[in-house]
Order: sequence, then C-alpha cells, then structure tokens
Amino acid sequence: MIEKLDSLYKEFEEKITGLGNQADILNLKSEYLGKKGHISEVLKSLKNATNEERKLIGPKANEIKNEITNSVAKKLTFIETEEINKKLANEKIDITLTDAVRSNNNYSGGFHPRTLIQREIEDIFLSMGFDILDGPHIEDEFHNFEALNIPGDHPARDMQDTFWFHDPNVECDEKKHLLRTHTSTVQVHGMQARKPPFKFIAPGTVFRCERTDASHEMVFNQLEGMMVGENISVSHLIYFMKTILKEIFKKEVEVRLRPGFFPFVEPGFELDIKCLICSGKGCSVCKQVGWLELLPCGMVHPNVLKAGGIDPEKYNGFAFGLGLDRLVMMKYGIDDIRHLQSGDLRFNSQFRTF
Repeated sequence: MIEKLDSLYKEFEEKITGLGNQADILNLKSEYLGKKGHISEVLKSLKNATNEERKLIGPKANEIKNEITNSVAKKLTFIETEEINKKLANEKIDITLTDAVRSNNNYSGGFHPRTLIQREIEDIFLSMGFDILDGPHIEDEFHNFEALNIPGDHPARDMQDTFWFHDPNVECDEKKHLLRTHTSTVQVHGMQARKPPFKFIAPGTVFRCERTDASHEMVFNQLEGMMVGENISVSHLIYFMKTILKEIFKKEVEVRLRPGFFPFVEPGFELDIKCLICSGKGCSVCKQVGWLELLPCGMVHPNVLKAGGIDPEKYNGFAFGLGLDRLVMMKYGIDDIRHLQSGDLRFNSQFRTF
C-alpha cells in the first residue's frame, strides 16, 4: 500500500508539471485529495489492514497529502506571478506628456490659490525692498510669547488656544515647546539676526486650537511683516498696507482702521476690508457685519524691540499680520475657508495656471 501511495504521488507530480492554469491545478488537487480522490480511496482500504500496517501507512498518507498541498500552492503562486509579470510587460504606462495631453485643459497643472496669492504678495514686497524670511513651526515659549510681550496670564497661553508639546523633563517655561500660533515669532528671529534699518515679510503656516467655521481654521496661513528704522510712523504703515491691497485686488479696496489691542504693538490697529463676498451687505464669512478682519497691525512695542536686541530709544517700526487664507477668499470669492485645506480636486482644479 505504501508503494501505491508513492506511485500516486509520482503520477501527481508528472501531471501538475504540464498544467498552466489555476482551474486545471485545482481540479487535479481534487482528483487526488478529494473525498473520492485517489489518496482517499487508498485510505479506505486501511480497514482491512493490520495495526502494524496502519502505523506505517497513516503517516505516509499524511506526508503525501502535505506534499501535494504544498506543490499545488507553489504552482498557483508561480502562475499568478507569471500573469502579473505579463500584465506589467504589456501594460506599460507612458509617464511623459504627449502633445495631445498638453493641449487638453483637463490635464493642465496649476497652483493652490494660496500659493498664487503668496507668490504675488512676495513679488510686490520684494519690489518695495523687503526681504523674505522663514521660521520654524515648532517654537519655544520665549519666541512665541515672552519676546512678543505676551504675559504669562494671557489667554493665548491656555491649552484650549495653543497646541503644546508635553515633555515631563522640561520644567523651565521658556523651554517648553508648542506649534507656533502666529508668524510673529519670525519677528524675534529676524531682529536678532539683523541690525536696523531693515524690513522683511515672513509667510507661513500657524496653528490654533479653536473651533472651525466658514472663516476660522485650526491650521491656516499668515504673512508677517516688519519694518524697523529711525522715525518710522503710522503713516508708513498705512501706506504699505493700502499699496499691497491695491496691487492684489487691482483696484481700490475700501478699508477701515480701528483701535485694536495686541501685546506686541503700541498703538495697535485692526485694518478691516469691506467683505467682497457680499459687498458689505453681511454674510457667513464676515459674520453678517459687512467687514472682515484682515490685517492686525501697529507700531512695534519697545519691549519687543528689546527682546530682539534693538535699542527702542533710537529705533522704532511697524509690524502687521496679514491673513493669507482670508485674502484668498476675498480675491477669488471663496465662501468657506475650509475649502483651502480640503484637498478636493474639484475645488483646486479651478485654479490651473499652465
């Protein structure tokens, strides 16, 4: 009976070698291992065998079953791999753009609207002699708060407004780290690396732990600006702000300047723009007031100048923070700031430029 099992396995090996599709292989497996298969028929005859014969035939039969199962699995894997390789060889993708594709507007590339606005603003400020700076997204408490004259009891330091990194090994407040809540942090880095007079802008992403709505996001983009020198006045600030808005919108934009409190400037102002979504009539973007807070600004506080290593008795300056995302909304008539972070191609494809 053992010879019969060996003969069946040899016969199986010869048959499976010539098979080339999965269905035939599975049928062959059933032919030998099925309920009415050859191996099963041999095992049925064990009822007439002696105990000694059963001890020999049983393990041998299980060994043959395992060998057949393994052979089938290997053959199926081989065939599957061969089929994949054939498909890969026959279905090559041409990653180069043909002339037909280039001429088809459905395949043209483009920039995110925020990128378009940022580059436009950078070009405008560069033409006015400003430098462009960058800074880290992860900041320490000194650069984000202390150096900007924000006291320890200011609500911006609370957990509900700021994303803090928890490090149990850090006890000193100035060494605690957080995701920057404004690009004003670059002011301090910029002042520490320069001597007056200077002027620069710093575009970038900021993070706030706050509820989102049509005009607020937890992750958004600002553009910080600063000018420091001798005899800088509010008139310089207003001139630069109105110039940048006129260049962006290609027309005179109605603005209003009202008092505002910011610890890092004194005096401080809120420069609002008449909502271009509703033409000042009131909508969800401007919260039904007709005006949109766009540009907090003011004269740099003496304490901030000191933190940057600058003598406030000799130099002064102005600073401003431009909300890039809100500017994008006004420029392109976008009624919800959350579209900018959505990654929705239906939205992004509207701004193709090449």
